[in-house]
Amino acid sequence: QLQLVESGGGLVQPGTSLKLSCAAPGRTLDSYAIGWFRQAPGKEREAVGCISVTRGTNYADSVRGRFTISRGHPRKTVDLQLNSLKPGDTAVYYCAANRTPRSPICTMDPQYAYWGQGTQVTVSS
Repeated sequence: QLQLVESGGGLVQPGTSLKLSCAAPGRTLDSYAIGWFRQAPGKEREAVGCISVTRGTNYADSVRGRFTISRGHPRKTVDLQLNSLKPGDTAVYYCAANRTPRSPICTMDPQYAYWGQGTQVTVSS
């Protein structure tokens, strides 16, 4: 069983930046592909992006060029850097993990075995 914890959410103004982190207390995430998802009030959960164990990334069109997923150093976190935030980015952000020790790919589908509880990001002036 892998426990995931997201952190870094908050209330920010449009145009500003925020960094979210996903960690597994007492564990490293080296062998896990990590996906980031978000869910806004009244909307379905949607993929934000993902990172493979070989650091390959994929992003949703709505965030490509503004959001960046990276593996932290030491490799105990996977971070989601959110830049140029818009009110439409307001949502609860979740990280999810699948154990894929040798796979160079990650999936944008929500077919992940482990999920965090989420962290709220609110973009408002």
